[in-house]
Amino acid sequence: MITVTIIGAGNMGAALASLAITGGNPVQVLARDEEKAQVHPSAATGVVGDAVTGDIVILALPYPAVADVLSTYAGQLDGKILVDLTNPLDFATFDSLVVPADSSAAAEIATQAPASVVLKAFNTNFAATLASGTVGDAPTTVLVAGDDADAKATLIALVEAGGLAAVDAGSLRRARELEALGFLQLTLAAGEKISWAGGFALTK
Repeated sequence: MITVTIIGAGNMGAALASLAITGGNPVQVLARDEEKAQVHPSAATGVVGDAVTGDIVILALPYPAVADVLSTYAGQLDGKILVDLTNPLDFATFDSLVVPADSSAAAEIATQAPASVVLKAFNTNFAATLASGTVGDAPTTVLVAGDDADAKATLIALVEAGGLAAVDAGSLRRARELEALGFLQLTLAAGEKISWAGGFALTK
């Protein structure tokens, strides 16, 4: 059992709260509006700025909102596993990423929170596939990238306890490829080429 804090209460935040609670983990959900943080009856709720109780902190936010949250919690996330699920799209054009081509949102977050253990995960999964456990006929698989093997194993165990599959996708440098994949999947869904309950699946 590991404690989890989810910052953000949209569809992804709700799906991840359910996943973690299904696996038997205490969950705290923080949002700008505490009423919106009530995404699961078993989750503790609060507002952004409240003390973080989780050993794993998941940023279930749009990328433009991350910097402000990290500033709010400066120094308070040290030593915690910090999970980035963002896809850093240019929301004005929906046709490019807003991070340098040789970097990633996860790398930028690691620079802003150097005393946290940053992992990239969940950005290639739509909320509906996290909730259903399937992508078409295939099981939902969460790809996890990061430089700390123990942290990755902890997050993978949490995902598997919640009933999904998870795969170690390599070092944090692989976040760049994961974000490119997430970007492509989002544009396909936005263009109605696939549904928001579909997406890419991993088979063995």
